[in-house]
Amino acid sequence: MQKILVTGANGFVGKMVCAELLARGFEVIAAVRKVPADADVNSAGLRFVGVGNVDADTDWDTALAGCSGVIHLAARAHILNDDVADPLAAFRATNVAGTLQLARSAARAGVARFVFVSSVGVNGNQNQRPFTENDTPLPAEPYAVSKLEAELALQADAANCAMELVIVRPPLVYGPGCPGNFLRLLKVLSSRIPMPFGAMRNKRSFIGIWNLADFLATCLVHEKAAGQVFLISDLEDVTLPDLLRGLARGMGSSAALFSVPPSWLAKLAGMAGRSATFDKLGGALTIDASRARTVLGWTPPVSLAEGLQRTGRWYAER
Repeated sequence: MQKILVTGANGFVGKMVCAELLARGFEVIAAVRKVPADADVNSAGLRFVGVGNVDADTDWDTALAGCSGVIHLAARAHILNDDVADPLAAFRATNVAGTLQLARSAARAGVARFVFVSSVGVNGNQNQRPFTENDTPLPAEPYAVSKLEAELALQADAANCAMELVIVRPPLVYGPGCPGNFLRLLKVLSSRIPMPFGAMRNKRSFIGIWNLADFLATCLVHEKAAGQVFLISDLEDVTLPDLLRGLARGMGSSAALFSVPPSWLAKLAGMAGRSATFDKLGGALTIDASRARTVLGWTPPVSLAEGLQRTGRWYAER
């Protein structure tokens, strides 16, 4: 039985990745900052290891012992109202220095494959045509800058060691337990407060948590994944109104939408100092995930429509 280390294992994505790996017959070492009191320590094939903060000084030797693969999810991610003096330096400490410390420790431990979960933000925040892996990176935020720097450093190291590297850039991930902006959207939708987004036609790519977990597990074992960078999504794009309608169906209701010209909404958002928030709602961000299909033969196990309904149902029932 292969042993796989998953970092950030108690996070939104990490929990699903661990479950997917266990279902596939892997033994999972779940690396967390501190082992939670309610951790399922009796789960067959799953062992929690506390590693403290992820930075340049993290000791990974115990967690990596006997592992053949690593899925690295742990990161300093988007933080609302970040109050550190130098956000980029803080992102670099975890996402660059911490990632390199793990990767170099893994290489010394004889790990065969390292799967690094990056971000579509490496490509940029908006586009007029779908992003591809061949596009010149254009990160716009400190988080994405740190992810690109980590990718480049990992690729430089991989050129000089036997450990295989796979880089995965997902867009916004949704599903039961989702945090952040997606959770806020669910809260507003469930309140039945009318929303002025009926006329918006911008499309965005997302990925359901089930599909991301399935893809990361595939990247661990597929021989053709080695050395690749993958942009990954549900393979379907969706407008904001249709996204809201799909979530509402899962809640057993309908989305309360009315139409206001998007240009008016943009002006109102600017007047309220919410231009950045509106850009995330009103801008287009689509992904060409065809490399995953052509190289790995991968297709998402859960459709976008089904994934949105599952997410809405989870929120309604929780």
